[in-house]
Amino acid sequence: MIPVRQILSPDDLERYLESPACTELIEFLTALNDAIIGVKTTDSIEDSPVVQNLLTLLDKIKQTNDDTPPIDTKSRFGNPAFRDFYTTCEQSLPTWLTGIVPTEHIEQVSTYLCESFGNRRRIDYGTGHELNFIAFLLCLHKLKIITPSDFPALVIHVFYKYISVMRGLQMTYWLEPAGSQGVWGLDDFHFLPFLFGSGQLRTHKHLKPKSIHNKEILEEFSPSYMYFECVRFVMSIKTGSLRWHSPMIDDISGAKSWEKVNLGLFKMFRVEVIGKLPIMQHFMFGTLIEFTGSAPEQTDCGDGCGDHGHVFAFGQEFPDCCGIKVPSAAAAAAVQSDDKFAKPRDVFTRPIPFD
Repeated sequence: MIPVRQILSPDDLERYLESPACTELIEFLTALNDAIIGVKTTDSIEDSPVVQNLLTLLDKIKQTNDDTPPIDTKSRFGNPAFRDFYTTCEQSLPTWLTGIVPTEHIEQVSTYLCESFGNRRRIDYGTGHELNFIAFLLCLHKLKIITPSDFPALVIHVFYKYISVMRGLQMTYWLEPAGSQGVWGLDDFHFLPFLFGSGQLRTHKHLKPKSIHNKEILEEFSPSYMYFECVRFVMSIKTGSLRWHSPMIDDISGAKSWEKVNLGLFKMFRVEVIGKLPIMQHFMFGTLIEFTGSAPEQTDCGDGCGDHGHVFAFGQEFPDCCGIKVPSAAAAAAVQSDDKFAKPRDVFTRPIPFD
C-alpha cells in the first residue's frame, strides 16, 4: 500500500505525540544515537551485506543526480531539473529495492525513501524530508532487514552518505529551504547530523562544545565528527560571525558538555520537528508505521503539498506548510558581479555574506 497523510489538525498531532508510533520513532532514533556514542566517522566499522546494499542504492541515487544536469536558468530559486531527477528515482526505486525489501512492501518503503529527497513540485527540502529517511530505515528495521548490530554502520556509513547525497542535490538544484524557521534553525536544511554528531562526541575528554569556534579544531576534526563537519559546512557558505548567521548553533556551543548538547537536541527534535504541525502534516503512515488521524475535510493548496487542511502562522497570508519561497544559500552564492547567474554546479566556490 502507499502510505497516506493522517496528521491534519492540532488534535491529530497531539494524539500522535502520545501514540505508540511516536514512541517507536523516538526509541529508534535513541538506539541509533546510542550505537555511535564515542565512535568516529573515520573509525573502521564492518558493513553487513544489507548495509552494503544500502550504500550501493545511495550510489545509484547519486549517479542519477550526476546524470541529470541542472537547467541553465536566470532564477535563484529551485532548479526545475530536480523534478526530472525525482521522477527518475521514483520510477527506478522499485527495481533498486528488489532484493533488499520483500516485494509486498516495496511500494510502501520506497515512498518514504522518495520523500526523503525533497518536494518534487516546490523543489525544496527540510527536516521533514530528512525525517522520511529515518522512517525508511525504521521500516527496514521493522521488517528485520536490519538489526541492532547494523546500527553503528547505519549511522556512520548509510545516514552520513545520505547527507552527502543530499548536499549534492542541494548544490546541484538549489533546493529551497522548506519552512520558515530560517536562521533560527541549526542550518538551512538538516537537524539529525547535529544530533548524531553530538552523540559521537558525548564521551570525548578534550573537545568541548565551544571548540566549534576554533577554526583549526574545526578543520582537523570535521572528518572525524559529524557535528564539526556540519558547522564547517555552514561556515563555508556563510561569512561573518556564527552568532550573526547561525545563532542557534552559537547558543548551543555554550553548553557545558556534549551530553547536554545531545540530550538537548533530542528535546529540540521533539518540539521543533515532530512537534510542528506544518512539518508533520506531510508525514505519511501505512502498515509499517501506523497511526490513524481524524481525516477532516481536505483541500489542495495547489502548491504540490497534497490534499490537507491549511496551517496558517499568525499574520501569514500563505499557509505555513507551503511557506514563502526562499532562495538557497547556494543560489545566492552563484550571483555574479555582472548580474548573471552561474549554473547551479558552479556554486560554493566562495563564501557568501549572510543577508
